[in-house]
Amino acid sequence: MRPDLLKMKEVALIYLDRSGGLQKFVDDCKRYNDSKQSYAVYRFIISINPSDIAELDAALGNQILHKPMKAAQIFQSVCFIAIKTLSLIEQLQTEAQINIVLKPTHLPPLPSYVLSLCEFTLDYMSQRFYMSEGIVIAMGTVTKYTQGARFLCSEETCPFSEGFNYIRVHIPGATESATVRNDFVCSLCASPLREDMKFRVLGDKQLVEMIDAKALSAFQGYSNNKPHFRIQSFTIFLRDELSNKMKIGNRYRFIGIPACIQNCSQVTVCIEVNSIQLCSPEGTSCISENFKYLLSLTSSSCWRFTAILANIFASQVVPPGTYNTLKLSILLSLVQTCDRETADYLDLLIVTSDTLIADRLLNYSVCLVARGIRHPASNDIFPTVSKDKHGTGTASIQACSALLAKGGICFIGDLFSHKKDKLELLQSVLESRTTTVFIPGKKYGEDVDQQVILPIQTSFWTFVDEDLSSKKYIQKDNTLIGKLDLRSIAANLIDAFGLLIHCTELSCQLALPLLDHIMRKAIDPEEVPYTISQQFRTQDYEELIVFAKNLQVELSSEAERLIHGYYLASRRVRTDSIHGSKLSTSALKILVSLSKAHTKLSLRKKVLEEDVLIAVLLFESSLTLKHGASVFCVAPNAVFPFDLIDENSLQQRDVYLMQCHQQLLQFIATYGPGTHVTTSEE
Repeated sequence: MRPDLLKMKEVALIYLDRSGGLQKFVDDCKRYNDSKQSYAVYRFIISINPSDIAELDAALGNQILHKPMKAAQIFQSVCFIAIKTLSLIEQLQTEAQINIVLKPTHLPPLPSYVLSLCEFTLDYMSQRFYMSEGIVIAMGTVTKYTQGARFLCSEETCPFSEGFNYIRVHIPGATESATVRNDFVCSLCASPLREDMKFRVLGDKQLVEMIDAKALSAFQGYSNNKPHFRIQSFTIFLRDELSNKMKIGNRYRFIGIPACIQNCSQVTVCIEVNSIQLCSPEGTSCISENFKYLLSLTSSSCWRFTAILANIFASQVVPPGTYNTLKLSILLSLVQTCDRETADYLDLLIVTSDTLIADRLLNYSVCLVARGIRHPASNDIFPTVSKDKHGTGTASIQACSALLAKGGICFIGDLFSHKKDKLELLQSVLESRTTTVFIPGKKYGEDVDQQVILPIQTSFWTFVDEDLSSKKYIQKDNTLIGKLDLRSIAANLIDAFGLLIHCTELSCQLALPLLDHIMRKAIDPEEVPYTISQQFRTQDYEELIVFAKNLQVELSSEAERLIHGYYLASRRVRTDSIHGSKLSTSALKILVSLSKAHTKLSLRKKVLEEDVLIAVLLFESSLTLKHGASVFCVAPNAVFPFDLIDENSLQQRDVYLMQCHQQLLQFIATYGPGTHVTTSEE
């Protein structure tokens, strides 16, 4: 035996002993031995730390990183000797029966070990480990593959017509035909080999399609001078213990070996995944100095900071001071984005007579979060099933927009651009936050039908044309005060959205600044028309949203009592004997979500009564648009009653909101049975 090879085997044994891998190997052998069953292949998983191996022996470390197949043979030899020396598995006969799977804990943080199909070129024939990450956009069902097989010589007089001399195991990148086929011949007598079917070892296999996280920018409508790059999806193979370890829509970092798979005339680059790690969401970001200074200036009031944020928000798209209620609602929805199943989602339905401006504003806003998706009307919002494109004939679940926007925003554009059946599905998803995918077994080669339930963890934004909606029906004479005529939309669908917002800003006073803004941007798209846009950039808002969304907030006892008091009082005044309560079952959850969102946007960690007041005003305005005004009557522009032009206007707004607070307390005291909310007099 070559001295260098002998040394690497010695180092491999030393590493297994020091790392605890030898004890795990002995335990695995015991399980095989206790079964008293003879296997063609004995599979062992060995965890490898490349750094520790390289410190012991650089040559072996290099083999593991750049020639993992040869490195596996070294560990295979070591394990076989250990089994025979210690009599760990009585049934084992030959070294070929041992299948070693090396799983590196990490790879060196160097560019040469990172695989990205957004960049050229890729050496996918090197058969070594690469590290990559991506988002799951399609996932197939779990099927079987041949993990290992035993072959015997068909010539009965040949010594190899028995025993375990011809063992074939799957290697990364190999197809099924490479492991099992009928044209193998005996190396001793050249007779055909036949497979001993009773010793075939089957494993689980799953095909997953992924895209680079950078590719999500292709699904976002607003372009902020982002660089262009190549986008290509890639297929990965999950085998055995890794099957079903990925969830559609999630982002993962993984280590694997690329391989070139030929299917008919097409050649596809695939990756045999070796280990998987779920990518953690965006960490806490820093806030710009301008926002910190603004926060300190407005510390005397719980309402001013968020008011100014909304007032100057999206000045690249609309002039400051316009669409303030809508912009505040957008910011509240953005800071509530989260990929937890228990997240407080905030869905927005906007009614406007200027859909172009609304579309531009929502397009701009959806790009402020990493998982913001602008859904194309020609595609499906929710997951669909199709045949796997690799020719296996199995079912593949396609993510579509809602799952790509996991933990973010799915902007579905004009609500009227979607057909009735899609809107019914949207209503069901908004109510349950899940969608069901049906997989017919006969169509996809399965014995039974399957139903896969997928969680939808995103907030939805959409808008409707007010003029188009009102033209479909003759205006009723008995319309309730404040109620919008939205008979063209199912009432249950409207109730499913957290907030209904009516944009009424197109008065003569505000139309001129908006027209001036549009004309200037049309003449020079690169012009920054307002000084405020330079002080508070889009990037500053992105960082603010990342910081705010990661704040852990809790309800104060006063805020909790105020929310429950308003909910009970509002439920009482909006209930009649014929239709029952007009409040949806999710009303309380929406109020809590709005209150927490305002607290986060204010960069605080405890929900105060002031936060609840803003939530109540927004929610009551939404209820008024849906069902008409109640005893607790709020103005259409209750959150922004004045144009915010100076400190005096901010002071006026504070006084007005304090009056609204007193009005709310009086409303609860009158109509909220069994609730006690402390008033300022008390």
